[in-house]
Amino acid sequence: MALVEAFPGARGLARADWGVTMPPPPLGDVELVLHAAAWTDVDGAEADPQSAAATNVGGTQHAAELGAPLVCFSSDYVFGGTKRRPYVESDAPNPQSVYGRTKLNGEAAAGENAWIVRTSWLFGWTGHNFVRTMLRLGAEREEVAVVDDQRGCPTYVGHLAAAVHDLVGMPHGLWHVAAAGECTWAEFAEAILEESGLDCRVRRISTAALGRPAPRPAYSVLRSERPGAPVLPHWRDGLRACLDRLSSRPVS
Repeated sequence: MALVEAFPGARGLARADWGVTMPPPPLGDVELVLHAAAWTDVDGAEADPQSAAATNVGGTQHAAELGAPLVCFSSDYVFGGTKRRPYVESDAPNPQSVYGRTKLNGEAAAGENAWIVRTSWLFGWTGHNFVRTMLRLGAEREEVAVVDDQRGCPTYVGHLAAAVHDLVGMPHGLWHVAAAGECTWAEFAEAILEESGLDCRVRRISTAALGRPAPRPAYSVLRSERPGAPVLPHWRDGLRACLDRLSSRPVS
C-alpha cells in the first residue's frame, strides 16, 4: 500500500494476482518492478527452508525475468549482529538464519539491473507488524514481555516508500535505507504504548528467554556510506505518522 501511494499509477499485485514462486503472468509493458513479496516468517523458515527459498530467491528471479528495472527489498538479517556500530554497504554479510540466507541469495538473484534496498524492522498501518501487535496486546493486557537485547532501526513503510521513490533516480546497486535512530524491541514497545496512551507495562526479557527457533542479530542498525543516499526521519517520527494513519482504523 505504501509503495502504491508513493508511485502514482503503480499497479499493486496481490498473491492472488501472482504468486512469485511461479513465473510471472503476462503483464504488458512494465517500466519498473517494486518487488516487495517475501517469506517473512523468520522462525517458519527454519522448519521449511525450501519454501522460504522458493519465495525469497525464486520469487526474486521471477521478478527479474520481467526485464524491467527492479527494486528488490532485503533485510538487516543478512548480517550476523556481532558488530557494535552501524552496518554499511561494504560490510561482509554473515546471515545466521535460514531467512537471512534466503534474503542474501535473493539479492544475488536480483541481477545487476536492480536497486537492492536493505531495510529493517518494518511497520505500517496495514498488515501484520510489531506496532499493530503491540496496540492489540496493550489494549488486552496489563503487561507484555518484549526482548531487550536486540537493537535495530524500526522503519516506517511510508517513509521507506518515499525514499525508494527518490532512490530510483540514483545508480543501481546496494543501498541501506532505514530510519534514523536506534532502539531495542522493548524500547520500541514502550514508545508505542506511551504514544498511544495505553496503560500497559513492558517486561524486558532476553532473546534466550523467548526461545525462538531462528537466531536473530543482536545488533543490526543499518546506515549508508553511499553519496546521496536517502536519509529517513527518526523512527519515533515514523511511529507517530503510523499511529496517525491508524487512528481512524480498528486494530485487529
